[in-house]
Amino acid sequence: MTEWWYNNKTGVVEEGPQSLGADRDGPYSSKEEATRAPQIARERSRRWAADDAASD
Repeated sequence: MTEWWYNNKTGVVEEGPQSLGADRDGPYSSKEEATRAPQIARERSRRWAADDAASD
């Protein structure tokens, strides 16, 4: 099964891990999902912040 990665440095979606681990997010199961990586990261951050605020 192919894994997809989003390169934060270049903004390019990569098939398989091609760049340094510090520069990429993933793996994602589809190219479309990897394309949405920045949006997914923002959504997760908001969810974590809300969880932290609720536990205070």
